[in-house]
Amino acid sequence: MAELRIETARLVLREWREGDIARFAEVTNTPAVMRWLGGVMDAEKVAAFETRVLDFQQRLGHTFWIVERRDDGGALAGEMLGFCGLKVIDAPGAGFPGEMEIGWRLREEAWGQGYAREAASASLDAGFDRFGAAEIFALTNIENAGSWGLMLRLGMARREALDFVDPRFVPPIGNTIVHSITADAWHARRGAD
Repeated sequence: MAELRIETARLVLREWREGDIARFAEVTNTPAVMRWLGGVMDAEKVAAFETRVLDFQQRLGHTFWIVERRDDGGALAGEMLGFCGLKVIDAPGAGFPGEMEIGWRLREEAWGQGYAREAASASLDAGFDRFGAAEIFALTNIENAGSWGLMLRLGMARREALDFVDPRFVPPIGNTIVHSITADAWHARRGAD
């Protein structure tokens, strides 16, 4: 099967390849990026993360894909920015396991430039149009205003009744809020753009 590759105006979203985890950890496993994700990961946690994303990629055909800046002379040209993509919800405590989840994690130098929104929009398009999701969910820590702010800018609705505590993290990090958007709502929003 051909490697999944999604291109946007400034970005490439692609499958993980051998060796990607080292660069990914170098640019995203920092105190600022990992602030709401349980802190900087040790080598064991980085390896477990790699195993998870590769398993999703192989088993489901989608995962939190590598995000790279196109090599077009723009800011961070040709650089790995982080990840954005789709996986199934498997967080302990979530009352809706198996649903499709969108997620993103970008290096600090990429924040505030619209990359996360561009990558997330492409991922939502793929989730609904390529993978046939009826609804896509997003999870974040209640205090991570940057993340849930993007969820709102994408047109996702707050789903307070689905909020949960993720026992893998010490509160308040584990206090998880949920947003979602349906295929119909996403297509209507895209049609209005």
